[in-house]
Amino acid sequence: MFGISFSELLLVGLVALLVLGPERLPGAARTAGLWIGRLKRSFNAIKTEVEREIGADDIRRQLHNEHILQMEQEAKRILNPQTPPAQQPTEQPAATASEVPAPTAPATPVPPASAPEQPEQPQPPRAP
Repeated sequence: MFGISFSELLLVGLVALLVLGPERLPGAARTAGLWIGRLKRSFNAIKTEVEREIGADDIRRQLHNEHILQMEQEAKRILNPQTPPAQQPTEQPAATASEVPAPTAPATPVPPASAPEQPEQPQPPRAP
């Protein structure tokens, strides 16, 4: 994390042993460990509080959802290569006879043309 190698740690330990002596070194190491633990807990608590206030989880979720939506749209575009009319190129090459699609039957049957329909006229009431 800090780029401290084992030899550097050993050197710090030897200097501490010479300065503090063998009687006070274990107590000093214990105290240093307690202070380091307290600092880590404090930083983690502050980080958790800030993330909660900012709503980092909501932001991450939103970014993830947007990413999934973008991937879904791209997959649809790849699977359905037809482009909407607004995005079609302005100049298209002339279609050859083999490229012209054959006419297809309409999806719903169309009734045959007959005499024009006359609106229904109300019938007079029947006598009993």
